[in-house]
Amino acid sequence: MYMYEHLVSFKFKEDVSPEKQQELALQLLAFKGKIPGILEVTAGVNATEETDRAQGYTLGLRVSFKDKEALDGYLPHPVHKEFLEAIDGLIENVIVVDYEVAW
Repeated sequence: MYMYEHLVSFKFKEDVSPEKQQELALQLLAFKGKIPGILEVTAGVNATEETDRAQGYTLGLRVSFKDKEALDGYLPHPVHKEFLEAIDGLIENVIVVDYEVAW
C-alpha cells in the first residue's frame, strides 16, 4: 500500500509580510480534518540560516495523504481552492513535489 507526500515551497512577492505568511501557514494547517484522506499536515515559515540556499522560498507545506485517490481529491476540494484564492496575487513562484511512500 502506498501513501503520498505532497511538498510545496512558496516564494512570495517582496511586499508580503512575515505575519501574512504565518497567517497563511495557519490556514494550511487547518486542511487536516477538512479535506478527506489527509493523515498529517505540517506548514511553517522558513527558519533556515542558509538564506542563499532558500532562494527566496519562505513558506513550506507537507501534506501526507492516505492514498493516490486522496491526493487527487485534494486539488479540486473547496478548502484547497479557498487557499489558492487567498494567495492569488501574493506568489512569485511555487515548487510542488508529490511522491509515493510504501507503508
